[in-house]
Parts: sequence; C-alpha cells; structure tokens
Amino acid sequence: MDVLKTKKASAFYTTGWFKLMALVFVASALLGFMYTNSHQVTLKKNEILLSTVQQGDLAVTVEGYGKLTSNSLKLITAHSRATVEEIILKPGSHVTRDTVIVKLASPELHHALLNAEQELAQLNANLRQLRVNQQREMLNEQALLTAIEAEFETAKLRREAEYKLLEKGIVAEFTYKQTALNESQLLKRMNLFKARLSQLSHVHQEAINIQQERIKQLGGQLNIAKQRVEQLNVKAGIDGVIQHLPVQLGQSLTAGQEVALIGSISDLIALVRVPQHQAPKLKVGQSVSVDTRSDTIAGLVSRIDPVVIDNTVEVEISLTEALSASARPEQTIDAQITIETLSNVLYIERPAKLNAHTEANLYKLDQGALLAARTSVKTGKKAGRYIEITHGASRGEQVIISDLNNYKSQHITLE
Repeated sequence: MDVLKTKKASAFYTTGWFKLMALVFVASALLGFMYTNSHQVTLKKNEILLSTVQQGDLAVTVEGYGKLTSNSLKLITAHSRATVEEIILKPGSHVTRDTVIVKLASPELHHALLNAEQELAQLNANLRQLRVNQQREMLNEQALLTAIEAEFETAKLRREAEYKLLEKGIVAEFTYKQTALNESQLLKRMNLFKARLSQLSHVHQEAINIQQERIKQLGGQLNIAKQRVEQLNVKAGIDGVIQHLPVQLGQSLTAGQEVALIGSISDLIALVRVPQHQAPKLKVGQSVSVDTRSDTIAGLVSRIDPVVIDNTVEVEISLTEALSASARPEQTIDAQITIETLSNVLYIERPAKLNAHTEANLYKLDQGALLAARTSVKTGKKAGRYIEITHGASRGEQVIISDLNNYKSQHITLE
C-alpha cells in the first residue's frame, strides 16, 4: 500500500528571513517617500524676486557716498572788535551778496569816524584860509610891482627928456647921469619883483599841494573809518546760502573771528568717500552718476584725495549737468563711478551674498515659469546692482535672486 508523503517547505520561507526582508523593503520605500516629500519645496511666485538674464553693455562701477558742497565758499570774519547787536538771518537762509546777515556794534569805530570827519573838515577850512592869505599876499606884491613899474616909466620919460635938453645944454650932464642911473636901478628892482612874484606863485602852489596831500591822506583814513562802520552791517558777499553762523546775540568778537560761512547754491560739487581697496581703480575724468534722492546728475571725477581716512578715500566730482531746484549744499548723495564698460555680456540683478568671480547655485525657471531647477552658474565682474554671468544661463531666462541658500532641493515648485 502506497503512502503519500508531504513535501517540506524551504527553510528560507519557513524562517523569519522573509518577513525581515519584506520589512526592510517597506521601510526603505517609506523612508524614500518621506525623503522625497521633505525636499519638495513650493513657493509663491509673488513672494520671491526674479531677474531676467539680459545681454548688452554693462558698466562696472565703484559706489560711494557723500554730500553736495559749495564749490565757492566765503568765510566772513569780524574786521575789528565789536559786539553782536542783531542776528537777522540764520543758517539755511538764502542770501545775495548785499544781504545783511548780522549787525555789529562798536562805539570806538563811530568815535573814530567822527574824529576823522572833524579833522578833514578842519583841513579843508585851513586850505580855504590858505588860499585867501595867498591871494592877499599876491595882491600886495602885485601892487608893489605896479608902483615900481610906474616909477620906472617915469624915470624913463625923464631920462629921455633930459637927453634932449642935454644936447641943447639946458641940463647938466651930471643931472642926466643921475636920472639914467635911477632908471637903471628901477629896472633892476622891477625885474627882481617880477621874479619874486613868479617864485611866490610857485611857493603858494606848493603850499596848497602840501595841504591837499594832507587832506587826501585824511580822506583815505576817513574812507577806512566809514568802511569799518559799514562793515558792522555784515553782508553775505556772494549769492548763496548761510551754511554756518557761530555767533550769538551780545557776543563780543575780536578782529578775524568767524561770523558766518556762505556757500554758493548754483555752483556745487559732490564729495564722496569710496573704500580704500577700490581707490586704485579710480582715475580723474571717469564718468559718475550722482543720486540726490530726487534725481540723477551726471558728473566727472575731478580730484582724488591721496589721504586715507577710516579706510576710505575722498573723491571730488564736478557736476556736468544743471542741478534741480531741490539740490542744496550738505545734501547727502550716493554716487556710482564708472571704472570700466563690459561689452555685450550676460548679466542679472545681483542676488544677495553672490560675489564676483565665483561659482554658485541659482534656481532657473522653466518655460512655463512653474518650476525652478537648481543650476550652477559662474559669475564675472560685479557692476553695482548687477553682476556678469559667464556660464550657466542664457539671454531671456529667468532666475530667482531671493536668498534660497537654506533650500537643498533640486527643484522648486512655484504657484
């Protein structure tokens, strides 16, 4: 009689190995699913910053900060000892060259002016008196000369008459000779008086010249005294704005002490500071774009200060365009100095923490703009708010420039 034998199961299936392998497979699949889900990122499109890859010329710039300042400055000082009597205008006020800013008081200057006026008046009176005395003296001398001329003419007529009588024997020769001698002496006296009168005229003129010179000197002193009194009304001297007024009402000032600083309004320059390590790239004549917060003005680098202060270098910029009405001295500005122009390059707006000449990962959008793939790009030179892309992107593509360094996913979904 045949006996039916049952085939024994394989040891692999009868043991716990099968269950163990199945458990490992399920766990691996679950972990893989969880890993994949944990690295899937979804962002809202309106919460990120995008930049389109552009192609063209790109200006490489050096950024600086500073202020507008007057190219023409006038420091006003006290010309003599005085006291601040009235402060008419304050810093920030617009002035013209004849605008009075401060009034000073000085009794000494007023007293000196009064004395000079009185002395000049006295000298002018003395000059008039001198002219009167000279005229009187000239009249006296002229009268004496006239009398001598009359005596000479009489002596001459008598000599001529006696000469005729001498020929007839009526007048003695001795008498005739006496008459002729008298005529000769009168002629000498007359010539002497004429010379004396001419010399006296020169003496009188020199006396007048001396007096006039004294009057001229005192007139100059009087003008100086008047000028000092007028300078007590402190004027701006130039058209501009009051930048500094360090005086107070009742303050005593000494000669040479600062009263005010006036700066021009229309003639402005820009003074900006740039980092020391970028200063070697700067050259006189480079073009500059100056941002005054209200508009942008073109300029040129006109001077580079060789002195380094706080790791920065001061750069002076001459403005080549007309300023707007809002521009004023001491106004803060930003400036971008163009040191080089890159021709026909690819560039994007510079993402945060992305440096020049490095390789970094950026998320580049697909054509549908719903998915962004992690892409390696290489950067070139930095140009202000832009940066050159040398590899990894093409013209017209969009990349995310928001800071996504915390995300490690290869793809980002946008919604």
